[in-house]
Amino acid sequence: MRPSLILAFLAAVFPLVATPGASLTLVVREVTARGRGRALPIILGTVTGLYVHATLAIAGLSALVMHSSTDFEIVRLLGAAYLIGLGVHCWRTVPTPPGDGTPAEREPRGAVASYGQAVLANVLNPKAASIFLTLVPQFLDVHHELAPQILTLATAQGLLVAAWLTGWTVVLSGANRFLASARAKGRWKRITGCVLIGLGLRSALA
Repeated sequence: MRPSLILAFLAAVFPLVATPGASLTLVVREVTARGRGRALPIILGTVTGLYVHATLAIAGLSALVMHSSTDFEIVRLLGAAYLIGLGVHCWRTVPTPPGDGTPAEREPRGAVASYGQAVLANVLNPKAASIFLTLVPQFLDVHHELAPQILTLATAQGLLVAAWLTGWTVVLSGANRFLASARAKGRWKRITGCVLIGLGLRSALA
């Protein structure tokens, strides 16, 4: 695949990548609460979700979902419910300042859980699927095998997403000392919860 086509694709997809969504919200939640190391599972999970969409596009299943209104609605509502559930979870696990007589936040389930959340957030996002059905085809050469081209573009997008989320991780890590108190973490988790719930409602009502 010609490098010029890959660069053109990245230029076209970047505005979508830069639009704040569930993946960035999860990175904000994890980095501000537990440090920069917890961004890696989110980044890996998001990239994994891209490869899932690429695989479905190759198999033609994404086209089936996007062209069947019933199936599309099911995927959209599942994604919306998942985002709302994550948002509610953020609100319920807000850390409390020491000495207020309430239990501290539970120990997180670990990196595997964060990875799974990021995978689901991406896989259940119809907008991510639509990229491989509306944008990717514009950069494919029908005279060559489609699967390698789709995987190449998915890899390019994955690297772009990883770089974007890593950049945010660095920024958040630099500001983390200002966000280290339980009170500040609580504010961030409430903001994160509101954003996730808002994303879910927007998806459900779209």
